[in-house]
Amino acid sequence: MSAATPLACGPSASRREFLSLGVFGWLPFRPKHVDLAGARFRIVRYGRSDRRYLVIHGNEDAARQVLIAHMRSRSGVAHLVESVTRNVPIDGGQIDPNRMFSRVGAEASLKRLNPDWAPERIGRALDVLDRGRERLVRALLAPRGGLTVALHNNSPGYSVRDEQPISDAASIREPGNPHAFFLCTATEDFRRLSESAYNVVLQKMAPPADDGSLSRLAAARDARYVNLEVAHGQSARQKEMLEWLEWTLP
Repeated sequence: MSAATPLACGPSASRREFLSLGVFGWLPFRPKHVDLAGARFRIVRYGRSDRRYLVIHGNEDAARQVLIAHMRSRSGVAHLVESVTRNVPIDGGQIDPNRMFSRVGAEASLKRLNPDWAPERIGRALDVLDRGRERLVRALLAPRGGLTVALHNNSPGYSVRDEQPISDAASIREPGNPHAFFLCTATEDFRRLSESAYNVVLQKMAPPADDGSLSRLAAARDARYVNLEVAHGQSARQKEMLEWLEWTLP
């Protein structure tokens, strides 16, 4: 599949689905990419929906493959980072793309990943991010009332246990599998997801420390947002949890 071509319907798609894609998915003025600094996202559209999906880290391949397969049968707009590494380039250095959504979070990421940068160079990079950030945010976050779902694969050093102390509420149904969990920003989404067999945390009130992540920004803007986290390589579990989310959340 070409990186510049939105996902088309397969041979089993109904005529109605085909026409929907033809009218709404292939219009020539619709952008195929959106970017900020060195973070470039391919846009995949299927039908019409207020659902938005995201894979933001290039090294999280299980999440990418699950989302690509998911978009073959679900309406919505997906954004997939065009990278094979966790970090993305910026001004000859690098930044974590999920730390770009506030100036303070971006500054911390730039300092950590580019320890030899002078303050002036960091300032220039931050100014670039400030100028383009809102355009990217408008693309990634769903319209009011819609839902944004970000798929992540985590490492052994991160789990739901790290999020519990800074969360408003938690439902830990799988204490023996802390790497698989939902993190949501809306109380009603938390209530519905907590009825599942999965771990769920609620962060409606943004934690005091702003890490520059999209989930923190969504919480601050009262936007519906869910992180779906599983360990690297756990594609089957991520697919299962994504299907549960689709079935559970309106």
